[in-house]
Amino acid sequence: MITLPLWLFVVIVLLAAWAALDRLMVPSVRWIVRQRTNRVIEEINTRLPIEIPQFNLTRRQVLIDRLMYDPRVVQAADAFAREHGMPREVAMERVERYAREIVPAFNAYLYFRIGYWAARRFARLLYRVRLGYSDEAGLAGIAKGSTVVFVMNHRSNMDYVLVGYLASKRAALSYAVGEWARVWPLQALIRSMGAYFVRRNSGDELYRRVLERYVGMATAAGVTQAVYPEGGLTRDGRLRRPKLGLLDYILRAFDPAGERDLVFIPVGINYDRTLEDRTLLLDLQPERAKPRPMAAAANALRFAGRNVMLMARSRWHRFGYACANFGTPVSMRAYCAGHGIDFRAMGKDERHAAVEALGADLMRAVGDVVPVVPVSLVATVFVRDPARPLSELELKARVGDLIDELEAAGGRVYIPRKDMDYAVTVGLRMLTLRHLVREEDGLFCAAPSELAVLAYYANSIAHLLPLRPVSVAMPVGIAEPVAAPA
Repeated sequence: MITLPLWLFVVIVLLAAWAALDRLMVPSVRWIVRQRTNRVIEEINTRLPIEIPQFNLTRRQVLIDRLMYDPRVVQAADAFAREHGMPREVAMERVERYAREIVPAFNAYLYFRIGYWAARRFARLLYRVRLGYSDEAGLAGIAKGSTVVFVMNHRSNMDYVLVGYLASKRAALSYAVGEWARVWPLQALIRSMGAYFVRRNSGDELYRRVLERYVGMATAAGVTQAVYPEGGLTRDGRLRRPKLGLLDYILRAFDPAGERDLVFIPVGINYDRTLEDRTLLLDLQPERAKPRPMAAAANALRFAGRNVMLMARSRWHRFGYACANFGTPVSMRAYCAGHGIDFRAMGKDERHAAVEALGADLMRAVGDVVPVVPVSLVATVFVRDPARPLSELELKARVGDLIDELEAAGGRVYIPRKDMDYAVTVGLRMLTLRHLVREEDGLFCAAPSELAVLAYYANSIAHLLPLRPVSVAMPVGIAEPVAAPA
């Protein structure tokens, strides 16, 4: 007979349980998860036109080590240590911190089994999701093994969900995500979906070198990426000038004579309602105090609560149409051959000019495929003549003329159900429900205090109307935000 104190018995039981968990349970669970993940990868690679590259499936720690000890990163760390008078080991510790911050941890099972399901349900809960136009011949002509980069305009944080859902039948996307998402537990989820974090406008030279090498490694390995050249959400609804940082990093890693082509696919996105519209417009008034985080959270909760109440009373409508168009792919192998350039061999100033020219071309291609949705059509009519009341018949006539004008300019107009009258009805209903347009005695007129919001939606297609561009002073009488901040 052996007698033990109770506390010692408890410690022994806990240690035994930990040993069983560590040696038996955890390996078994890992094996089951690995088997399921491998089956998903095999299934997806037989179905997707763009296969998941091996780089995505490499263990995260291996990628971090590879990035840390890349010769160019080590050289940059040495230069940084000399410049700041610090030991090389301290500079390398900073490199490791940056590498862990940037490198994702892609999980194919989570991306295609859980992420796709959640994105599909969430997007279709809020919007009538539509793929308006897709250059199928051009997309089918992309050479096998090419590195594909989706280049998109940025209207809402819903863009990540919408394009990830619509593109999931073609590829697994790796997004460049800003620092706003580096909060627990969101950052772990985003990393597992293959996204990497980017510090916007960072002045740290060492950080930029680490980020450049990661982007270069991913590009050379064939990772399918999705980038927003505008660098942030549009504030007034118009397309913004492209920022060239990530584009420059991608091009520096491209070898025109190599075995892997680099292909940019322009993607245009538009919504009948952007959840952040009023909050984004507030940024155009720097003198106006921004709502504090608690006030912004309260606004978001009120907005969600109001919509839940409408759902409970069967009076809720989805936020209109969310539409994406996929344009004609741009092969950089053909582009470089046609212009006689190699971005790797250029000096800094020469390369910057060449990247700027390419960035402008890509943004024009994105602008050309931005979908024209019902709200943007109706808002443009009201913004052009905000003081004049219109009957529904007059409004439909003006929208018809606007559609002809847009199609003549090459715009991609999405007409739901191929019924122009229905499109006008949908767009008008959305604007009247939000009190952006008022009805009185059967006549509709823009609400004077809401012209800035109307112009925000009209501006989404303003670049497609060179003959009669939308012209409204911004901002005008912006109301308090009702949605979550961007």
